[in-house]
Amino acid sequence: MSSAFFRRAVLLAFLALAAPPSPAADAIKIGVSIAQSPPGSVVQGTQIKDGLEIAKEMVNKQGGALGRPIELVYEDSQGVPEKGRAATEKLITREKVVAVTGGHQSSVCLAEIEVAKRYNIPYVNTNCWSDDVRAKGYPQVFNPGNYNSRVAFAMAETIAALGVKRVVAFCENTDYGIGQAKAVQAALKKKAPSVDYKYETLDRSSKDFTPAVLPLRANPPDAVLTMMLPPAAYIFMNQLHEQGVAPTAKTWLYDGAGIADYPDFWQNVQEAGKYMLEFGLYHPKMGVPKLGNDVAEAYTKRTKNEPNRLIFQAADSLFLLVEGIRQAKTTEPAALIKTLETMKFSGARGAFQFSTEPGYKFHQWVDIPYVNYQLTEVNQPVSKSLLVEAPGHPLSTAALLKPAK
Repeated sequence: MSSAFFRRAVLLAFLALAAPPSPAADAIKIGVSIAQSPPGSVVQGTQIKDGLEIAKEMVNKQGGALGRPIELVYEDSQGVPEKGRAATEKLITREKVVAVTGGHQSSVCLAEIEVAKRYNIPYVNTNCWSDDVRAKGYPQVFNPGNYNSRVAFAMAETIAALGVKRVVAFCENTDYGIGQAKAVQAALKKKAPSVDYKYETLDRSSKDFTPAVLPLRANPPDAVLTMMLPPAAYIFMNQLHEQGVAPTAKTWLYDGAGIADYPDFWQNVQEAGKYMLEFGLYHPKMGVPKLGNDVAEAYTKRTKNEPNRLIFQAADSLFLLVEGIRQAKTTEPAALIKTLETMKFSGARGAFQFSTEPGYKFHQWVDIPYVNYQLTEVNQPVSKSLLVEAPGHPLSTAALLKPAK
C-alpha cells in the first residue's frame, strides 16, 4: 500500500468521525399515543395524526428546534387504558422520547398521565375532556384542549336560551361521558335551575340502544343531549331518528361531543343528523390566526376535507412542545415542564397561557374558544351550517330550525 493511499484513507476515516450526525440520528423524539385500531376512536386517532404530521412538517421546514428536526414516534393505545399505559411506558423507556402527546380518550389519558408523572416527562393532552385529568394536579400534564366544564357551561347556556323544560341526556360509560353528563347537570342548576334534567349511561360497545330510546316515544322530552363518541354515537343517533324521537318538531337533538365535523359523520348518519344542534371547537366563520389558516390549507391539500377542531388541537399540541423546547433551550424534562407552565403561547387557535389555579383548571387553557351551530341539510359541510354562537358572536337561537313534525 502506498503512503499516499494510506494518508488518504486516514483522512477519509477522520472526516467520517468528525461529520455531524445525520438528521434522523440527531432528531428530537416526541412520543404519540393514539388509537389506531378498535375498540378506540380510530377516526379521532387518524385526524390527530394528520394534524401532528402537518405541524411536524411545518416545524422541520423552519429548522426544527435547537437546530434539530422533530421526529414523531407512534404507539397504538387502541382506546384501552391498559394499552395506553403500556404505550406510554414504551415511548418513554425504550424510545427515549422527550415528551408524549396525542391523547384523545379520557380514560386512556388518565392511565397515561400516571406513567408521565412517574418518569417526570411532559405530557400534552390533545383531546381528553375529563376534568379529572386536570384535577389530579400533576405538574407534568398540560391541557391545551377542551374540557368538560367548558362544554357544560356552553350547553347549559344554550338549553336556557331554548326555554326547554325537560331534558334527557345520554352519555357513554366512560370518564368523559359520565363526567360530561354530571358537569352539565351542575351547570344547569346554576344557569337554568327550573329545567328537569336526567341522564342515562349507555355502553359504548353496544350496537342496539332501542331499549333506551323506546320509552321516549310515549313521553318525548323537549331536548335530547348526546355525549358519546363514534361508532356508538352514530348508531344511537340513527335509532333516535328511526323511532321518531329526535330531532322532531317537539324535541331538539343537541350533541355535546363535537362529532359533526368528523369526515365520516354524514356517511354514517344521513337524515338523522339534519336539524341537530352541535357544540364545537371550530367553525370556518369564527376565524383563526394566520398559523391556523396555514394548518387548514395544508390539511385540505392533504385530505381534500374541510379542517376540523382535532386538526388544530393536534397541531397546537406539537407547536406547544416545540416552542417550549426553544424557550427552555433544552429537552431536559424538568426545565421543559417549568417553561411550559410559565410561557405564553400563540398557536393555530390563538394565544394563551396555562392556568396554575388548583382543580380542573390546573395547566388548562381556560378560555378555549368554542362555537354552537346547527346542521340544516343532509351532507352539509360545517362551513355551510348555521352558526349561532362563536367568539365575538353572542348566542342567538332565534334562527334555529325544527322539522315540520
